Parts: sequence; structure tokens; C-alpha cells
Amino acid sequence: MKKAVKYIWILFFSGLLFVVLMILLADWGVFGKMPSIEELQNPSASLASQVYAADGTLMGKYYLEDRVNVEYKDISKHVINALVATEDERFYEHSGIDARALGRAITSLGTEGGASTITMQTAKNLFTDYSPNTLKRIVQKLKEAIIAIKLERNFTKQEIITLYLNTVPFGDNVYGIRNAAKTFFKKEPDRLTVGEAAVLIGMLKASNTYNPRINPKRARERRNIVLDQMVRNNYITKAEADAIKVTPIPLNYEKLNETTGLAPYFRMVLGEEMKRWCKDHKRSDGEPYDLYRDGLKIYTTINPRMQIYAEEAVGKHMSEMQRILNSQSNIKNGSVWKGHENVLQAAMKVSDRWKNMKQDGATDEEIKKSFYVKVPMKVFAWNKDRSKDTVMTPYDSIKYHRQMLQAGFMVMDPLSGEVRAWVGGIDFKTYKFDHVNLNTKRQVGSTIKPLLYSLAIEDAGFTPETPVEDEQQDFGSFGMVPATPTSCTGRTIPMISALTWSRNCATAYIMKQLGNGNEGAKRFVEFLKNCNVTTKIEPYPSIALGAEEISLYEMMQAYSMFPGRGFNTKPLYITRIEDKNGNLLQSNMPQRKEVISDITAYYIISMMESVIKNGTGRRMWSYDVHGDIAGKTGTTNDNSDAWFMGYTPSLLGGVWTGCDDRFIRFNSTAIGQGSSVALPVWAYFYKKISDDKSLGIDTRISFAKPETLQREDNFDYINDVPDEFLGAEGEDVGNGSAEDYSAGQGVTPPPADKNNDYDIQPESKLPADTGKNTNQNQPPPKAVMPKRPR
Repeated sequence: MKKAVKYIWILFFSGLLFVVLMILLADWGVFGKMPSIEELQNPSASLASQVYAADGTLMGKYYLEDRVNVEYKDISKHVINALVATEDERFYEHSGIDARALGRAITSLGTEGGASTITMQTAKNLFTDYSPNTLKRIVQKLKEAIIAIKLERNFTKQEIITLYLNTVPFGDNVYGIRNAAKTFFKKEPDRLTVGEAAVLIGMLKASNTYNPRINPKRARERRNIVLDQMVRNNYITKAEADAIKVTPIPLNYEKLNETTGLAPYFRMVLGEEMKRWCKDHKRSDGEPYDLYRDGLKIYTTINPRMQIYAEEAVGKHMSEMQRILNSQSNIKNGSVWKGHENVLQAAMKVSDRWKNMKQDGATDEEIKKSFYVKVPMKVFAWNKDRSKDTVMTPYDSIKYHRQMLQAGFMVMDPLSGEVRAWVGGIDFKTYKFDHVNLNTKRQVGSTIKPLLYSLAIEDAGFTPETPVEDEQQDFGSFGMVPATPTSCTGRTIPMISALTWSRNCATAYIMKQLGNGNEGAKRFVEFLKNCNVTTKIEPYPSIALGAEEISLYEMMQAYSMFPGRGFNTKPLYITRIEDKNGNLLQSNMPQRKEVISDITAYYIISMMESVIKNGTGRRMWSYDVHGDIAGKTGTTNDNSDAWFMGYTPSLLGGVWTGCDDRFIRFNSTAIGQGSSVALPVWAYFYKKISDDKSLGIDTRISFAKPETLQREDNFDYINDVPDEFLGAEGEDVGNGSAEDYSAGQGVTPPPADKNNDYDIQPESKLPADTGKNTNQNQPPPKAVMPKRPR
């Protein structure tokens, strides 16, 4: 008996020594790195970076794990009470390890509950990665216990419970109590009720099993268990719990991801910009910032209401124009694809279907065959849902989607450069390609003409009344411009008429006055560079008519010098960047430089007002808009691109429309020109913002006339201009035939449809709870524009 007792004691002390040794080895980092004292005092978890609009509205996030921190004071007491009652009843009594729970877990082998405390779970969330391997998990538990004790030494109970609630996963890739409250109930966490708190805390046992979106019945049962625990621990009365138990879960679900939120195309471009910023900026530890982990706060210039109106304008008009394009015979019978089958074949090979079947071991022939088998699918459609269920072959779906007209629309303040709205396409969920940014370039057509005319006024002494010849011009070895004299009238007209009616031949004449051969083109290229057009442009005389490819973003900056009274302003869309604690990392101010004189700018404004009042842009007034508006339409050869650049004294907007495949276009110049396809988007938008009094758009403000301009030229430029030459900005491709336009003439809005096929909603949605940033750091004061020197 004495021998047995001896062995028992030896076994006991050996076991105790083994446990102590394991604890020491774990603490020394033998089983994996342990957090330092500094890391414990400054714990960090992956935080989502947040994007805010100009008024503080949360636009979206960038994240790997959707997590945003919140302070203890901003968490409902019901959440705290539910958590303690359910997960760790003696949380306020132990020092990181609950000895009673540990003993129970050992003696029952875990069948009566585990021993993990809230502090240990916090340690797991912050410093260890869960492993399904039993032996590894035992070591992890040991490490978590050690870290828990250290956390208790370094933090108060309130700080620990806040750390836990900020790091715990709630399912649907949502981390932290703030994001959970916003996602499942569209509430800030301090507004959660007892029942809502019980639902969220109930999810912690198994986030997918008790997810109220996926399993509402199980979630409700689990909620009621949490309520019972709250009764048991005297946080609520039994009567309160019983009253909640009989009610359904008031789920109000909305997950903010890349496709939801405000201005998805803009946020995609902003994300790429921020990735570059992060590479060039380092944290205090010397490592570059991580957009997806470091919880940056990015404040932008986007105006939420203007963004919504811009998307509505694009949706309204592009749906109308798509209906007309679809009515063309070459679209209806598929002949538009004749000779372009290579485009479809290339699209097949980059599709998800091709990649997935290739990974599964299918041969190329088997994959190709699958593209000609009809299958159920969801495709983009111009309706209130922006989608429809249908049955078609994947090959036909490629044709269907590529035949959709695309659009780019950008709005900015021409004085400060602040971007107010950014619509990069017709539907971000389906089409990720952005048509606004610096890298997306299309032929600009006649929208280049005001820039050329600016150079002629600035450097060659032209004025709006300078006579110009509307004749084809010979540039020697560089050929004739335009290529054919079809659109030339042979008349001598003032320059203001040349711009008003968008006369190609007269514009070629103006280019030639800047230099023979390609000398004038060289001067123009240098002028465009000075306007901050960064695209490399070859100096050929044809650039006078817009043969060059330039991005909408660059055109916006170049045009800013007209309403900006000669000052070119770089588009500004980030006002400041803060770290997760609200410390300012960068603040941006307007960047302006003088390119032309204010008199030149005013001359161009006058001529572009004439475009709207009497010329190719006079359609503007059919949209019930008011005030001073200047603009320029643009149409490229064969109607592949349609543009409109327009501005008021305080707002500049640019619209591009067309198909990504340029051979898909309108057959009729009358329908495919910029005044028909692009201008109405601008007009619809301007009508909406003018009617919204909360935006403070004053249509009574006029363009300011320079004090140094002694007189204003008046010229009768309207008389004797034949209608058939209006809008002839690109090469004439004919008017088509009656059968090409079975939907009717022009772009008359479609009749009301009982199925709401044309009830187009904006892609962005303003959240019900606007989610405005509660950070006490106020935005910097609005920049004061420098006054022009006299």
C-alpha cells in the first residue's frame, strides 16, 4: 500500500511538473510565437477600411474579414449581459481562467460544457488560429490560457469584453458587434434591444447553424436559450423573456459588399488608388499599410444624392437607347457578329465556365460543345431588379451581354475639382469594367474641338467672330482632313458658327492656321499636355476632329478650365485619410494651374452656350432644364462613340456612351450621335439636381464676364445654315432603313409597361440607417479657391 501511494505521488508530481514544463515551454514560444507585452498592450485584429461620402455616409468597405471596432460605451448593455450570462457567468470573478469550469470540463470530459472563458476566447480571436487537430488544439488551449492571464493583467474587464465583441465572428464573414448589428438589424450596437442582442450572442455558439438569415427557426430557439440564461443571471425578468420568446426575429438584413453600397465603380477605382497609396506609406512599425487589414478611414468628395441621381439618369436613358439598338435588324438577326466570331471565341475562353470545366479535366472540344446547350441562367436586364431569369446557351449569353450599350458619367466641381458622382458602367454586378478612369480611353470626336479653339484664340489671335473656311483642308503628306469633303459647305463662317454646328471642315481649317503639315498638330499636342491630358497622342492633323483616344477623366480635367476661368483643376476625390484611431495620415487640397486667360475661357463658354442654345446641343431644352448651360456633343466615325461634355458656372459633367466592341453601334447618325445618346443623360441628371432644393443648385447664376473684356461680340451666326449639316460630327454612315428601327423614330421613352420592365432603379442604395461616421474628428474646412490675379 505504501508502495502504491508512493507511485501515486510520483505520478502526481511528475504530471504537475509536466504541466508546469509545458506552460513554460508554451510561454517561451517553443510551440509557436507568443505575443509580446507590447502586442498584448496594443492588440490588433484585421480591420475593414471604410469609405465615407462627403456628408459622412458610409459608402462601403475593403476587407478580408468584415470588422470595425467600437468602444464599450457604444455597445448596448443587453449585449454585454447576454454575453456574460451565456458564455461566462463568472467573468467578473475570475482572472482569465475559471477554475470551477475547468474542473467540470475535465471531470465530465467536456460533456457538461467547456472551460473557455471570454478572456480565453479573446486570446484565441486575437493571437491564435484554430486547428482541428486534437493535439495542436490542446497546445493552443494552453497558449490561450497563458495569454488570457496576461490580458487580465493588462486590461480591465470592460476592455476585455470590448476586445472580444470587436473580434468575434458572427457568420456571413461579419466580424465584431458593430458590423453584426448593422448587417442583421441595420442598427448601431448601442441601439440593440434585448431580443436582438440575444439573437446575436446566440450565434456565437455556431455562427452558421444559428444564423437568422439561413436558419430562422434554429436562431429563434437559440435566442430563447440565451434569454433563459439572462433570466437565470438576473439580467431580465422571466416575464420580459416570455414576452420576447413569442415574437419572431425582426431581421433587417443588408450586407455591405463590393456590389452593394454607394458608387461601386468609384469604390473599385478608389481601391486601386488606395493600394498604391498603402505601398508608399508605412505604419509606425515600418511596415506598409494594408488596405484590407488596417482599418483606414477614407473620406471622399462623393455627394450621395448626386450619385443616386447620376445612376438614375444613366439607367433611364441607356435602357431607352438599348431598346432602340436591339430593334436594329443586324442585332435581331445576329449578322452584327459576322466577321467578329473571334471576339466571341476569346470571350468563351476567359469565362468562368471555361476555366471551371478546364480544371475538372474537360477537353477543349467538350467545353466548346457545352456553350451551345441551353441552360437556365440569370442575365442582366433593364428592369427594376437589373436581372432576369431565362434559358439560353452560354454562347448566346455572351452575345447578349456584349450587345449592351455601356456608359461613363462623371460630375465634378470645376473650381475645387471635387468629384461629386462617378458612374463607370450600367451595372457593376455584371460589368466590372469602369469607363471613367484614366486608363479607359475612347475616341473623343468633336468634344476635342473646344480645346483646339482655345489654342487658336490663345496663340493665334482668333475670336468667336473670326471668319473660317468650311472646306476640306490639304495637309500635304499627311493627307486631306476630313477624309472626304461630303460634309463641307464651302462657306465662310465665323468660328462661333463652326463650333455651334460642329463643322469638321472649318475645324480642319483652324488647325491648318496653327501650322502647315503637322506643325499645327504638334502645337495642339503640347497644348493638350499643358491641359493635363497624359495620354500619348501622335501629332497628326486628324486629331482636330477627335480621332485620338482619351479618357473621360482626362477630358473632365481639360474642360475644367472653361468654367474655371482659365484654371485647369485636377479631379479630387479623396479629401483625407485617417488610421483606425482617427489620426490624420494625409489631407488633399485642390491642384489648379492657369492654362488659358479668363478672356479665352469666356470666349469658349460663349461659343459652347451657342452650341446648347442653337446648335448640336439644342435638344437640351426639351428636358425642362433652366439656367446658363454650355456644352459640346461628340460623335466618332460610324457612331462607335457618343459624347457630351457640359457645364454650368458651378458644375461640370461628362458623358461617354457606346459598346465595348466598337463594331456594335447605331446604324443611323441621327440616332447614334452624341446629342441623342449622351446628352440626355446629362440633362436628366441636371433636371434632378436642380429640382432637389437640398442640394442648393442655383440655376440663376450666370457665367462671369471678365472685367477686362470691354465688349461682347454679337454675330448673326444662325442664318443660312442648312439643317442637314447639324450634328455631322463623325463620318456619315447613312440613315439605315425603316426596318432597322421597328421600335419607332428617335428616342421617345417606351410606354409604361405593366411588368415594370423600365422601372429602372439606381444601382447604389442609400442605407436606411445612413451609417454616418460618428468620429468626432470633423472634416477640414472647405478649401477656399484662390482668386484670379488682376
